[in-house]
Order: sequence, then structure tokens, then C-alpha cells
Amino acid sequence: MARPRLSDGTRTRLLEASMSAFLENGYHGTGIKQVLDAVNVPKGSFYNYFASKEELGVAVIRYYAQCSADKLAGALADTPDPLTGVRTFFERQMAEFEEVGFVGGCLLANLAGELDGSEACRRALATAFREWRDGVRDALGAAQAEGTVRTDVDATELADMLIEAWEGAVIRMKIDQTVVPLERCLRRQFDGYLRP
Repeated sequence: MARPRLSDGTRTRLLEASMSAFLENGYHGTGIKQVLDAVNVPKGSFYNYFASKEELGVAVIRYYAQCSADKLAGALADTPDPLTGVRTFFERQMAEFEEVGFVGGCLLANLAGELDGSEACRRALATAFREWRDGVRDALGAAQAEGTVRTDVDATELADMLIEAWEGAVIRMKIDQTVVPLERCLRRQFDGYLRP
């Protein structure tokens, strides 16, 4: 029997609807039917794209990571120097969080707290965090070469510190329903810790 023809558009719509649902309701709080209804796809068609909800979860993590990498690249392209580019990336994330009323936050952090029983998802999350860190590391390394970022600490460690501080601030943002923790994090990192 021939395999049905798959649509990249449908797959992307499934990923985007799943990403939104996971951000709003969590992985365990999201049903496949809810995602299918959101994009008007019949249930049988879902299994043409994903063998299971866990496989969908892995695909969503990868998709989110690629979207994040694209946003970082866009911020770096839109600004005159790498340090400003990294700050712009985080400022744009902050604006997105505020725009949606602080619902969700960072999908990677949310899923990391929820999917400790899935090895496939854990590996996908580890890869996504590492790739995000590496993108930030590369930009901070370029900023070090320009003399705008301290050089007494390795760029990888600086990137880890920045992302870890940011993720903690995102949790506070969700609790307090304000971007103040994010603003404070960026100010302390970019106007303090990262400076030469």
C-alpha cells in the first residue's frame, strides 16, 4: 500500500498548534485531539506525520529550537554589533512574553520540568539548550574579539550564565506577571557582568 502524500504545510501547522498548546496547557495537559481540532486535521492523518505524542513532542522541541535560532540570527543581522544583537534577541523575547500576557514563557524550560520520564524528549531538550547556548556563545565570542565583552571568562561559560539567569527570570515573570525580572536580568548581565 502506498504511503499517503504528506504536506509540509500541514506538518508545520501541527507543530505550531502543538507548540502553542504546550505553552498554554503543558505537554500532559494537551491532547492530540485538541491540536488536530485547532488545525482542522482528521485524527487518522496525525499518524501520517507522527507515530506518537512523544514523537510529536520531540518534533516540537526541534521546531521551537529552530525558530529560536532563526530569531537569534535575525537579531544579530538587524544590529550593528554582536553584543547588541544578543541583547536585542532577549528583548524581543521579552516583548513576545508581554504581548501574550505572560502565558507560557520558554517552551524548553517548561517541557524540561514536565518531561523527565521521556528519554527521547530529554535528549531533544538537551540538544536544543546546547544549540541555543552555542549560538549565544558564538555571538559573545565575537563581542569578546571586538572588546565589548569581558575576556577573563570563556564565552561558553558566559553564555551558560546568561541563559540560566534568563530562565530563572522567566519563572519569576510568570509568577509575578510582569517583565520586571527580565528587565533586571538583562540590565545586570549586559550592563554589568558581561562588560569588560
